[in-house]
Amino acid sequence: MSIDNVREYFKKFAMEDRILEFDVSSATVELAAQALSCEPARIAKTLSFLIDDTPILIVTAGDAKIDNSKYKLTFQKKAKMLTLEQAETMIGHAVGGVCPFAVNDGVKVYLDISLKRFLTIFPACGSSNSAIELTIEELEKYSNYVKWVDVCKNWQE
Repeated sequence: MSIDNVREYFKKFAMEDRILEFDVSSATVELAAQALSCEPARIAKTLSFLIDDTPILIVTAGDAKIDNSKYKLTFQKKAKMLTLEQAETMIGHAVGGVCPFAVNDGVKVYLDISLKRFLTIFPACGSSNSAIELTIEELEKYSNYVKWVDVCKNWQE
């Protein structure tokens, strides 16, 4: 189970006890915000795409939407999301629990600037009923991200 992989991953940093598990689903931004009693924008949603044969993850704020023109400008490809099956096999987490931690080898992680306006955010932890509260610095450290990108719209305040 991928939450177990995430727990093992965070164990290396003595952070496994910070993983939150809920009795309700947190598989969508809205459900996660309800489970955490926080604003939806602070949910760090992790979206999975395919560039040529390489799976990538983009972690964005919960209120952000992918801007196709910004995405194409950044990655020189049209945005093509992974299917449910591809996400589980290529990333290592099922949709609803996709996160940038304990992912399969070869998966590149990008962080969208829509997250930078928050002190802490809540990404999932490999299951549809989990999350962890991280600072932006912690997200950078534990996601093994490639770089920050600006590929979203509808979030600017």
